[in-house]
Amino acid sequence: MDGSTAVFEELRPLLFSIAYRMVASVADTEDILQEAFLRYHRALADGTDIVSAKAYLSAVVTRLSIDHLRSARVRRETYVGTWLPEPVVTESVLTESSLRGAGPVNPADEALLADSLSMAFLLLLERLSPVERAVFLLHDVFGFDYTEIAGVVDKTPQHCRQLAVRARRHVAEHRPRFEASHAKRNQLADAFMQTLGEGDVDTLVSMLAADVVLHGDSGGASPSWPRPIVGADKVARLLISIAQQSAPLGITARRVDINGQPGAIFLDRDGRVINIFSFEIADGTVETIRSIINPDKLGHLGPLADVQGLWRDRHTAGG
Repeated sequence: MDGSTAVFEELRPLLFSIAYRMVASVADTEDILQEAFLRYHRALADGTDIVSAKAYLSAVVTRLSIDHLRSARVRRETYVGTWLPEPVVTESVLTESSLRGAGPVNPADEALLADSLSMAFLLLLERLSPVERAVFLLHDVFGFDYTEIAGVVDKTPQHCRQLAVRARRHVAEHRPRFEASHAKRNQLADAFMQTLGEGDVDTLVSMLAADVVLHGDSGGASPSWPRPIVGADKVARLLISIAQQSAPLGITARRVDINGQPGAIFLDRDGRVINIFSFEIADGTVETIRSIINPDKLGHLGPLADVQGLWRDRHTAGG
């Protein structure tokens, strides 16, 4: 491994965290990081004086992410059904605190790093312009100062400060609420999944907020929920019905954290990925459930199941 590769690999966790929060796609993030590495390697080969690899690569990754977002917004206009970010399995997003490179951080900073990875937060960032998103993330999440950011987005420090204030105001108005205790979130998610497997509708309803919303992202493939499903009774009965029909097919669920929040990965009998759930929990109830079954968004999690085959088997077994 040469020097430039070693430096890049050392910075990869930070660069991935910036790009993923910008574009909300693992595959696109990897493409951006690959292009950033090539540009870094070429710059060194051309004799470019790079004082700080972190500053240089963070700037390249951010600019590439901005360009990607501008084109992605056009593509998403033709997306079939609900669009959700590509999920990442997170053991503990608090390990990201080290990415700031400034030693230990306080609990408030750790909480911001965790919450800024959640699907709800990434969807909120979609409402910002690409440059607003970049300025907000670089300053408020990753601790870059406005002078550094100005060089990244080609604005003055004062303009960057104004962009951050506008973005911060919007985020504050719509910021998702989460159960303060991560342990309590996990306890409820564990109980929820156990109850789902047991088929206890009444108990499951009691764990859901009255106005709970279930979102599904299939990318247009079957099975799909083209519109959000609202209401505790509807959501509970739908999920239990699916669980009961899935059990004879050998489908199992493994509890994991998805984007820093409680979730689950559903697997076929051979351990291949079918879909994921992500739970948004506040005030002791599940307020939002997001399901992603679009195979284009799950390949990085492991081998994929033949969902269409399972779908046919389910109907055959039911018939």
